[in-house]
Amino acid sequence: MIVGVYGKVVHQEDYELYTAFFRQLEERQIIVYVYESFLSELKEVLGLKNLNFISFTKKKGLPKETKLLFTFGGDGTILSTVAYIKDSNIPIVGINTGRLGFLATFQKNEFLKELPRILENNCGISERSVLEVKSTFHTFLPYAINEAAVMRKNTTSMITIDAYVNDVFLNTFWADGLIISTPTGSTGYSLSCGGPIIYPKADIFVITPICPHNLNVRPLILKDDVEIRLKVHSRSDKYSLCLDSRYNTVGIEDEIVIKKAPFTIKIVKYKNYSYFENLREKLKWGNDSRN
Repeated sequence: MIVGVYGKVVHQEDYELYTAFFRQLEERQIIVYVYESFLSELKEVLGLKNLNFISFTKKKGLPKETKLLFTFGGDGTILSTVAYIKDSNIPIVGINTGRLGFLATFQKNEFLKELPRILENNCGISERSVLEVKSTFHTFLPYAINEAAVMRKNTTSMITIDAYVNDVFLNTFWADGLIISTPTGSTGYSLSCGGPIIYPKADIFVITPICPHNLNVRPLILKDDVEIRLKVHSRSDKYSLCLDSRYNTVGIEDEIVIKKAPFTIKIVKYKNYSYFENLREKLKWGNDSRN
């Protein structure tokens, strides 16, 4: 069995978590690939010098036989894995060593107890839709799990964004930017801009303006089988395109086309995982003295 391990930052306080995790993998004779910079962090911060794992990078990715990818961090860590797994269908096991953790469903103080069930494929899978984003002139990693957002750059003035749905004109948005979000991303940037919370299995996108000048412009929900085309006008000759946590600088002559990708991202979850319980816990619903 082959598994991958990915992360960004290693904290000294998680020493026992990592040592127990790698010990269980070794006992089961599992072949382990660790992201190159994360492997260096494990050795330097935790002193785990005897880790003789195989490293992987963006150029040298994971083998196609990989059964699971374990991520240590928060949701941002999971979002960045799209660069490595793409359409490989490798399920992601998110261990939350960060803060909020909507996607990283396994808390670090409970993860080791669940690990045998995970390795025995005795857990649930949550499939999440992915955005595919293409531009007229620029090339970049074209996928996003949460959202694609166009935003102003090098100016304090608003930008105007012409939006088309299946080549039919929708609106010109006068705003700081515009977010196209998946159901997964509805609890991220879109939520902070007034967008709705969307159940992950819903086959929809939401268009959420960022600080719109026209107050009657509200978030709009669309079926996810549409193609959305955006054309930006600005006093600057550039604007920002954000795909999850990845920023790209794009010229105003460039149009952006957004649609649903032909594959999903698979997130491993507890057998008895409840989305609504997780939502209630993360957003602190019910934490009121009146309840």
